[in-house]
Amino acid sequence: MADRSFLDWPFFEQRHRDWADRLDAWCAKNLPVDHSDVDAACRDLVARLGEAGFLKPTAVDTANPGPLDVRTLCLTRETLARHDGLADFAFAMQGLGTGAISLFGTPEQQQWLDRTRAGKALSAFALSEPRSGSDVANMDMAATRDGGDYVLSGEKTWISNGGIADLYTVFARTGEAPGARGISAFLVPADTPGLEVAERLDVIAPHPLARLAFNDVRVPASAMIGKPGDGFKIAMSVLDVFRSTVGAAALGFARRALDETLDRAGSRELFGAPLFDLQMVQGHIAEMALDIDAAALLIYRAAWTKDMGAPRVTREAAMAKLFATDRAQEVIDKAVQIHGGDGVRRGHIVESLYREIRALRIYEGASDVQKVVIARQTVK
Repeated sequence: MADRSFLDWPFFEQRHRDWADRLDAWCAKNLPVDHSDVDAACRDLVARLGEAGFLKPTAVDTANPGPLDVRTLCLTRETLARHDGLADFAFAMQGLGTGAISLFGTPEQQQWLDRTRAGKALSAFALSEPRSGSDVANMDMAATRDGGDYVLSGEKTWISNGGIADLYTVFARTGEAPGARGISAFLVPADTPGLEVAERLDVIAPHPLARLAFNDVRVPASAMIGKPGDGFKIAMSVLDVFRSTVGAAALGFARRALDETLDRAGSRELFGAPLFDLQMVQGHIAEMALDIDAAALLIYRAAWTKDMGAPRVTREAAMAKLFATDRAQEVIDKAVQIHGGDGVRRGHIVESLYREIRALRIYEGASDVQKVVIARQTVK
């Protein structure tokens, strides 16, 4: 049974505790799902999460607009990840994919949000390119003005939900200024002519990922999110909200790894005594528990700070993501070690966690990039 005592920390209100309880009960009944067809599984998960009301925090409620609740986003990702990594992925992309629309979209653009919050449309965030991953300002994809339209040409890669999304938030160079100041954001429905799935990408923890080709994709000027040249600012604002939630997903994986380790240490005998009686095992468990609590404190500090009205939490979110994802990797590695041969047996939960955690140290800003962000923010 995962530790729930952190819900009594002063970062949370009663509504957060109630939400976590309802979601945990739903997860116990509905997760994990069959991962043999990840496309079908993600579509089904989004539909079921939407039907149950658990996608509501991912985007602004157009009938009652307000800021996104980052603590609820983090609690949701932590809980889902503890039960099933693919469920966490499905939830997360509904938020990241529509984040720019929630924060900067026009009323017309925000009509999509009713569908994504209900689980009736899947969204994606198309930022990375073959030549520019962490270096967003170096993107090549162009959006050229042609009368009342923009024509998008280029490629995006490592796009989560690529190939199954109904809408993409796409970033392209419009040329108002060099570098980051010449990028704009666009809402592009998946059925827009010229938008093609160039390649499906297979990774160690299977998720729907793709390389997308934009072959003179024509969208109306009204598809631009925010103002011309504001794309980099928009992307960073979205990541400022959702970066903490990546740490929360890592935290969920780490909590599950600790739970599995405690069960193993208590039930497995070695040299005529429970595995837990070995002081080395006790030391590993102590380090796992310490890393988990420290990560949780950083994550929910960042989330609480944002929810209290801070315009940006760049430093706090970077710290939370960096520490939580790196330490979760260590926690899960210890779990694999304590499980011995079972820990590397394909299909075992800790083996799955070992594959799931690795990508979190890369996407939405690699660990090394987070160190640069933290250093620069500290100097400021």
